[in-house]
Amino acid sequence: MTDSPQDLHMREADDEAARRLDLARCRAATMFAALPAEVHELGEMFEADGHELALVGGPVRDAVLGRSSADLDFTTSARPEQTEAILRRWNDGGALWDMGREFGTLGAVRSGVKVEVTTYRTESYDPTSRKPEVAFGDTLVGDLSRRDFTVNAMAVRLPSLELVDPFDGLTDLARRLLRTPVAPEQSFSDDPLRMMRAARFVSQLGFAIEPATAAAAAALAERIAIVASERVRDELVKLLLGDHPRAGLVQLVDLGLADHVLPELPAMRLELDEHHRHKDVYEHSLTVLEQAIDLESPAGSGGPVESPDLVLRLAALLHDIGKPATRRFEPGGVVTFRFHETVGAKMAAKRLRALTFDKDTIKQVARLIELHLRFHGYADTGWTDSAVRRYVTDAGPLLERLHRLTRADVTTRNRRKARALAAAYDDLEARIAELAEAEEIGRIRPDLDGNEIMALLDIPPGREVGEAYRHLLELRMEHGPLGPERAEQELRAWWESRQADAG
Repeated sequence: MTDSPQDLHMREADDEAARRLDLARCRAATMFAALPAEVHELGEMFEADGHELALVGGPVRDAVLGRSSADLDFTTSARPEQTEAILRRWNDGGALWDMGREFGTLGAVRSGVKVEVTTYRTESYDPTSRKPEVAFGDTLVGDLSRRDFTVNAMAVRLPSLELVDPFDGLTDLARRLLRTPVAPEQSFSDDPLRMMRAARFVSQLGFAIEPATAAAAAALAERIAIVASERVRDELVKLLLGDHPRAGLVQLVDLGLADHVLPELPAMRLELDEHHRHKDVYEHSLTVLEQAIDLESPAGSGGPVESPDLVLRLAALLHDIGKPATRRFEPGGVVTFRFHETVGAKMAAKRLRALTFDKDTIKQVARLIELHLRFHGYADTGWTDSAVRRYVTDAGPLLERLHRLTRADVTTRNRRKARALAAAYDDLEARIAELAEAEEIGRIRPDLDGNEIMALLDIPPGREVGEAYRHLLELRMEHGPLGPERAEQELRAWWESRQADAG
């Protein structure tokens, strides 16, 4: 009897998972053996004092994936005071930090090897709060059971290097699957932030969420509202800076989490009119995000927008959030979104403030959104040198990001139109480069500074100096460099005209 195509596909999938599992075991053994000598010695010291010590969580997961990890997190049967005594011997009385002592965590460093050691814990949660009541536990398996996902619930005992995997996290790693060690309903109810972490790991690791785990997250999504905004922000940032942010964002929306933490994102799923006269704004925004990421400079290259760039990614994701509020159906079935860039900039700033982003990030993202349509019309009307100068000056230090956002915002399937827009922007960038070389356009200033203005007009510091400065800046934008002599003439003519009007 021959196998059906479906049976063959399932068998091939199982074979591939088994191959990845064997590879993961071999890779993990190699990575664990290569741990720094200081780590092996630390394990021997805990063992000599009658305590268990195990490398745990992310470092173990990363080792299985063949990734190095800067973090070395350990868990132990020792109580904090016992851990402290061992760490002081281990690093010969060097630096030790204990800010996490109430949670059983102490840290130390020796020869550049930084470790954090936490006593086995058990936790119980108040349903109205994300903060656990911490109690010390007695077993490694009990400690692992409280972790977020099985792929993070593995440990390596030291100094024996025995892998401890009570919840089959190794298999889930091979299958690229996120599953909770305990019932997902209990896990997410205890700590709702774990639902955000699931979406974050989808972005960072390229994993999928196991169906029962996803269903529990969708059912409990509203509990994310009890989590502090800064914790939500941190998870969102990690998601956006991951390798697969689109997939992570789709999970946030599909699970209903975005309704509570970033409601503007699902709101972009506008109902298309029957003639499809406008794009799906949600899908368009996700595509723009991907295209903007593709335009980042390689990580470590020192390029102008080095990957991963949070400001660019936020601006790309949110550049059209003003469209739902500005959509209008005009006569003849035309759909418009007038001034959505201005509305969107304000909406983005409000949302980012609610998520407790820093002021600089908020300002930069809002400004990019406000400017993202400025380029449109360049190919049709052509810009004067003055308009090019204004474009550069208005963008300021955001110019390189604006270049990338504007290019990424082209998602048309019309290849001829896409090529024309790309060519037009190539031309604009070439003109910027030419003017920059001739005029130092990135540092445009009036031909006279404030001190020179005050001396020529014989006026003290005040509002009039600022007005004179802005007048000269406008002339500089319009005509390029004037030179000191002409600038003085223009300044005196402006001042005489002003005085005459005042008289």
